[in-house]
Amino acid sequence: MSGRCGLPVSTLSKVENAKMSPSYDKLVRISAALEVDIAALLSSAERAADDGPGLVFPVGGRRSITPAGEGRCVETDQYAHLYPASDMLNKKLVPIIAELKARTIEEFGELLSHEGEEFAYVLEGSVLLYSNVYAPVLLHKGDSIYFDSRMGHAYLAAEPGRCVVMSICSAAQASPASAQDRANMSI
Repeated sequence: MSGRCGLPVSTLSKVENAKMSPSYDKLVRISAALEVDIAALLSSAERAADDGPGLVFPVGGRRSITPAGEGRCVETDQYAHLYPASDMLNKKLVPIIAELKARTIEEFGELLSHEGEEFAYVLEGSVLLYSNVYAPVLLHKGDSIYFDSRMGHAYLAAEPGRCVVMSICSAAQASPASAQDRANMSI
């Protein structure tokens, strides 16, 4: 598994034993290596057992309602993520509500990257978005940005108080990743 997703065995063990919450990019890598939809990793064990990994729902008429403040919570050093619609498998988009924790790039650490594209909308506070391609950009409540998620990026809280971003990421393909795709995946 470590070889397939490019993550150390120790990291996978921590995730499996609920001693570490994986970031979105790590979830993408794990779901690609397992050849399952990312929602299968976020769903409860009972839901995953009922639906089975990779179950394809018919197009049209699908929906998922997530009451305010509910969804799958994932805590990392950089973010407190809330994944609405985590019960729906095989989504083309992955919505994420992220409360930003880090205030400096040093505090954040290594920039994150993952396949696909990302749209972010600032719900509360001000956000400083770093990338390895562009100069940092300051976004305020109501501002949005759309970018290629393969470039390294980090959302930082740019002011005191709560800082919250709604991010919508294009989902990784449900089909198996090729060896070349896995080799090109970055943390």
